[in-house]
Amino acid sequence: MEPERKLRASPPLNFPGGGGVNVSRVIKVLGGMSIAVFTAGWATGQLLRDLIDQHGLLTRVVPIHSRTRVSATAFETSTGQEYRITPPGPEMTEAEWRACLDAVFEFEAEYIVATGSLPRGVPEDFYARVAHGAKKRGSRVILDCDGEPFHQALGEGVYMVKPNLRELSELTGTAGAGGSDAELHAMTQKLIGIGRTEVVVVSLGGDGAFLDTGAGTVRLRTPKVAVKSAVGAGDSFVGGMTVGLARGMPIESAFAVGVAAGTATVLTAGSELCRRADVERLYHDLTGSVLAL
Repeated sequence: MEPERKLRASPPLNFPGGGGVNVSRVIKVLGGMSIAVFTAGWATGQLLRDLIDQHGLLTRVVPIHSRTRVSATAFETSTGQEYRITPPGPEMTEAEWRACLDAVFEFEAEYIVATGSLPRGVPEDFYARVAHGAKKRGSRVILDCDGEPFHQALGEGVYMVKPNLRELSELTGTAGAGGSDAELHAMTQKLIGIGRTEVVVVSLGGDGAFLDTGAGTVRLRTPKVAVKSAVGAGDSFVGGMTVGLARGMPIESAFAVGVAAGTATVLTAGSELCRRADVERLYHDLTGSVLAL
């Protein structure tokens, strides 16, 4: 990457993105069914809809007046560095975000995945409202976000959260804690013990992930692979684990599906996400069992 010079690039790859869309893409790849609820505005919103249609996802689209953003990931071949360029997202009106909230509850769902940053104009208790509505409906909320929306949703109570080590340390007031199993268990039990969540999964990057169900813990190391891009790896983990849970797998097995899906995603370029064959191979490496989904 150099300033001022005209930099020639290879042909671009275009994929639909956003946390919830990525989760739905992975669920589809692994044979599950989900409904992606998302907003779309202007020509870029139509492009997003067209790209999602190419993946064959079931959707509930909420039209908005502002422009859907386009994010870019540039991979520099000479160094292997990856640059992520994410402009500000659209600003939503109260009527638009309330329409999104209503859309979530138009369908019967065993699991609701609440993930990603909130657009401008959306109140920080939006995911808490989702959690509140889900409890009334008997749905389980899987929460993957950060900051104040994360804190407020936890106050309402959810089924599962997926913080990283830094977020977990800040949330539990244990800044500087390490990543040993004992330290992780002490932190996750603080959340489970006060009833904010039933399950905690801690993403540890290259060191794998840690699961605490309240009844026991599991730590899985990430298989060593050649990394092409980390874009969407966290969303892929959530999608893989969610489809495993929805199919009735034991939670430890669903956890392994999540780790396999997240790892499989780093094998692909840009925002391509995981391929089923890679997920199946990595799941077998992690568990010694054949993935049956």
